[in-house]
Amino acid sequence: MRAYSSYEQTTSDHEFHFDIKELARAHFSLSLSNFFFSRSASREKKEKIDIMSSFLVKLAIFSTLVASSFWCSLSNATRLSTTFYESTCPNVSSVVRGVVEEAAQNDVRIGAKIIRLHFHDCIVDGCDGSILLDNADGIESEKEALPNNNSALGFEVVDEVKAALENVCPGVVSCADILALASQILVSLAGGPTWEIPLGRRDSRTANRQGANDLIPTPFDTLKNLTIKFDGFGLDATDLVALSGGHTFGRSQCIFFRHRLYNFNNTGVPDPTVDKTYMEKLRRRCPDGGDNNTLANFDPITPDSFDNEYFKLLQNKQGILTSDQVLYSTSGADTIDIVDRFADSQSDFFENFARSMIKLGNISPLTGDDGEIRLNCRRVN
Repeated sequence: MRAYSSYEQTTSDHEFHFDIKELARAHFSLSLSNFFFSRSASREKKEKIDIMSSFLVKLAIFSTLVASSFWCSLSNATRLSTTFYESTCPNVSSVVRGVVEEAAQNDVRIGAKIIRLHFHDCIVDGCDGSILLDNADGIESEKEALPNNNSALGFEVVDEVKAALENVCPGVVSCADILALASQILVSLAGGPTWEIPLGRRDSRTANRQGANDLIPTPFDTLKNLTIKFDGFGLDATDLVALSGGHTFGRSQCIFFRHRLYNFNNTGVPDPTVDKTYMEKLRRRCPDGGDNNTLANFDPITPDSFDNEYFKLLQNKQGILTSDQVLYSTSGADTIDIVDRFADSQSDFFENFARSMIKLGNISPLTGDDGEIRLNCRRVN
C-alpha cells in the first residue's frame, strides 16, 4: 500500500494574496472617484461611494489580519516533522499501533470514533488536543459542546495509548499527536491509505466550548455553510469531499437524520434528495418518535471498511446526513465532479484523503515552547 508523503500538499498562496491586492485596487479606484467627484453630482451618490470606500478599507484590514493568522499557522505547521520523535521516542508508532489494534478487535467503530475526535480537535483552535480536556477550574470542556455531547467517543482508547507511551517515553509525546497517529493507523487497519504524519504538536492548556459550537460542521449544514467553514481553515472543495469520505465507516445516531425521513425543514414531507427505497429502510431503523440514540450505518454495504463506497451511495441519493448528500445533490456544485471522481477511482480518493488529512493536521498546531506535553490527556499538568 502506498504511503502518501506529507510534502505532496500545496497551498494557494498566490490566490490568497491576489484577493487582498484586488481589495486594495478597488479601494484605490473608489478613492480616486471620490476625489474627482463632480461638484454637481448629488450628495446621495457621493455618500454611497464614501460608505463603499469605508467598507472596502475595513474589509482589506480584516483580510490582512486573516492573512497574518494564516501565515502564523503555516509557520507553526512547518515546524512539524515526520521524524520529530526519532531520537526521543523512536517506537512511538509501534506503541500506538499496539494499543489501537487491540481496541479495534473489541470495537469495530473505534476508527471512526478516533478520526472524528481528531477532526473536531483540529477545527477548534487547531490540532492541540483541547477536545480531550475534562471540565476543570477555568476549563469548559469541548466534550459538552453540542457537536460532541454524547456523540464524541473513544477517549478511553486515547487514555490507554497515552499510558503506554508514558511507560516508554515519559513526558515526550503529546495528546494532539496521539490523535493524529491513531487516526492514520486505524484508517489503514480498516483498508484505507497510509501516509507520513508530520509530528511535533504540543497540547493546549485550555479548551474552547463556544468555538466547538460555532466552528464544527453540523449534520444539518448546507453546502454553502460547509464551504464557508472549511474555507476558513484553508481547506478547499476537494478537502471537503475527501474528508467527508471518512463517513465510509462508522455510524450515525437517528437524531441527526430523522428529520430527513418525515419532516424535512418543517415542510411536512421527507427530503426529496433521499432515495425512496433507502428511506423506507431508514424509517424501519429510525421510526418517527423512536429512540434518538439508535445507530445506523453510514455505509450499509461495507460499514466497517475504509473504501470509496460512500461516494457511490451519494450518487444513488443514499447519503445518510444532509451534510453528506448536499455534496452531490446541490445543483451546479463543484463538489459533484469530485464525488464522481472518487466514486470511479478508490486510489484517487485515497490519495486525496491522505493529502487532506495532512492539511487538517497542520491547522494551527502549538509547537516549540507553546502549550505543554500533558501527562494525562484529560487535564493540564
